[in-house]
Amino acid sequence: MTNVTASQFEFLRSIDTPTVCNLIEMVAPERRGHGYTVKHLHCPFPDLPPMVGFAKTVTFKAKEKVPLGEAGYMQKRLDYLDYVASAPQPAVMIMHDLDGERAGFGAFWGEVQSNVHKALGALGVVTDGSIRDIPMIAPGFQMVAAMIVPSHAYVHVVDYGIDVTVAGMATRSGDLMHADRHGAVVVPVDKIDAMKAANDKLAATEARIIAAAKSGGGVEAIKAALRG
Repeated sequence: MTNVTASQFEFLRSIDTPTVCNLIEMVAPERRGHGYTVKHLHCPFPDLPPMVGFAKTVTFKAKEKVPLGEAGYMQKRLDYLDYVASAPQPAVMIMHDLDGERAGFGAFWGEVQSNVHKALGALGVVTDGSIRDIPMIAPGFQMVAAMIVPSHAYVHVVDYGIDVTVAGMATRSGDLMHADRHGAVVVPVDKIDAMKAANDKLAATEARIIAAAKSGGGVEAIKAALRG
């Protein structure tokens, strides 16, 4: 589903990714154990706002040379750009590195690709591969990645628009994504309104417990807050 309203986008942009995970487990308990990244990813721009957009799924390699002839691969690159620019938008690139134990050998993401993808509607990337050119990345383009390296080696796209798993998060092309410095989560579109309704309850519960912890009332105050 891609029919997300402007108010739903605004709500999701107003909260961080851990809060999204909390709200999902409140309204869709079956989602508590999956649908989000479960491995540490580096975020060079932690102060950027959350990315909320639709997944553009990609697999790539960097250790070995491009197997196709140069002309054939150029057409693939052009077709890939059409995919990135296609609806739904805005996009969040979800990129899986196929180099296995050598994942991150070469960085797909740097100054050039961040500017190209930003121009095509992408907000940023979540990848189990690597990134580089940190000071020269397109302004506002977020990157959440497994590592930082200096070279792009032989990096090339293998496939796109397919199911991928990045840092333990299974993703389909077109899934609604929420990502920030903490990682990423697939948002169930049909639960956004319920998440919004649950947000006030979550905030009130957390505020009550934190206030009790700061009150000086000790364990009894905290237990009373937990009981509600």
